[in-house]
Amino acid sequence: MSDIVWGPATGVGSMPGGDAREAAKAVTGTFEDFPYLPELPARGPGADMIGRGLGMLVEMYAHVEPSGWRISDRPGRDTRRARSWLGEDLDALEEFTQGYEGPLKVQAVGPWTLAAALELRNGEAALSDPGACRDLTASLAEGLRVHLAELRRRVPGARPVLQLDEPSLTAVLRGHVRSASGYRTHRAVDRQIVESALRDVTGAVGDGQVIVHSCAPDVPFALLRRAGAAGVSFDFGLLTERDEEAIGEAVEGGTKLFAGVVASTDGPLSDPAGSVMGVRTLWRRLGLNPGTLAGSVVVTPSCGLAGASPAYARAALAHCVRAARSLADNPE
Repeated sequence: MSDIVWGPATGVGSMPGGDAREAAKAVTGTFEDFPYLPELPARGPGADMIGRGLGMLVEMYAHVEPSGWRISDRPGRDTRRARSWLGEDLDALEEFTQGYEGPLKVQAVGPWTLAAALELRNGEAALSDPGACRDLTASLAEGLRVHLAELRRRVPGARPVLQLDEPSLTAVLRGHVRSASGYRTHRAVDRQIVESALRDVTGAVGDGQVIVHSCAPDVPFALLRRAGAAGVSFDFGLLTERDEEAIGEAVEGGTKLFAGVVASTDGPLSDPAGSVMGVRTLWRRLGLNPGTLAGSVVVTPSCGLAGASPAYARAALAHCVRAARSLADNPE
């Protein structure tokens, strides 16, 4: 995995507002060597992470209920809306990536966060039914194959990088996902089953590279590496000493770290060197060679920017680029 060449900085996924062209222009203009497909959840159901993922499924459908997304027998208005917005976003990205060659990231909800969010017909999460989880994983894997083929067709010079968004993964592993009533939690899913489903999805991508993003605490680095993730994207501010050994092993095994060091909501931005100071300090504590830092780390915001103002979102993306340059110029 160590021969993967990605840009030094990129974004996580979501952006504020509802203008696909404006978002694509901002992202491609900032990340000239690692752009991504922006997501605009402010447009409403179907543009959100779960709705977009459900719109990608093959031969599985869902619709919006007051409680959230629920499985359906056939595609309805909500599925069509999700697919329409994805098409609009791809049109905008295609317009601003004419002639582009290099890594191009797209995001999709992972199978376990989807299973925790999607309701079965009885109102319980798909997570409660092992058969439904298997069907969901297979449908998602096939849908992502189709999605990446479409990306390659639209941007022939792109090397697709798929980011699986798994903010609920730790809750799934620990049995912290609440039932529909809210009075109990669903049983923890066996780690091997979790790993196997993730491997099925990462394996479906073919020659594309897969990273997994979670902005929750206690990201299971070792499990994600075993499942085939070439990179792990996380909120750097949530790391604890417990994570350090797993991070050291990941780096030495060639896994790229997408370090979320820039706040994802409005606030003052420190100087670029200050934003990556914690990364340098971690490297020293782990006894890693400072010369490997720039090649092992991609600088990102801590999470998606949907909750930020448009001005701050643009500033945060530009700040990631400057912080990554600081890391490369002064690794020690």
